[in-house]
Amino acid sequence: MTMWKQLRPAVVILALMTLLTGVLYPLVVTGVAQGLFPHQANGSLIERNGKAVGSELIGQSFDDPRYFWGRLSATSPPYNGGASSGSNYGPMNQSLAGAAKARLDALHKADPDNAAPVPVDLVTSSGSGLDPDISVSAALYQVPRVAHVRGLDEARVRALVMRHVQDRQLGVLGEKRVNVLKLNLALDSVE
Repeated sequence: MTMWKQLRPAVVILALMTLLTGVLYPLVVTGVAQGLFPHQANGSLIERNGKAVGSELIGQSFDDPRYFWGRLSATSPPYNGGASSGSNYGPMNQSLAGAAKARLDALHKADPDNAAPVPVDLVTSSGSGLDPDISVSAALYQVPRVAHVRGLDEARVRALVMRHVQDRQLGVLGEKRVNVLKLNLALDSVE
């Protein structure tokens, strides 16, 4: 009988906390998120013809020269949201140097006439390995290749890039950037 006196409060507290933190709190948070931020709460999905083609928040692998390429992904497989992490390679690590060299080689092979310096975000991965954005300079670096392969005027492709430049968050955080998926979808609608 004395054991039940000690066990009963523990069982009651466990049941109460399970109900409160395992059921009630998630329902309230989900309800608030759906009510105030439905687009973000549902994954910030981008749809084309009623079908989801990606998320604004997670990069996608583009390696066709007809498209703008995003940052390298440190996840395996690339842009795997369930394995989000950076490579944790230091600047002297041969794997990091090898990945950067392989990407440099791919960029030069896809556009051998481009002698401009390659922006660093085209040859390195982000901290999460999922970055959907590239710098404005990384997008502009790729304009000659994309325009040439698609048979478009460079000025037209450059103007498309500039229309897709997003400002700093809250006007002060980060740098101006370009969402690669949105830019590539807009590029497909140009032709």
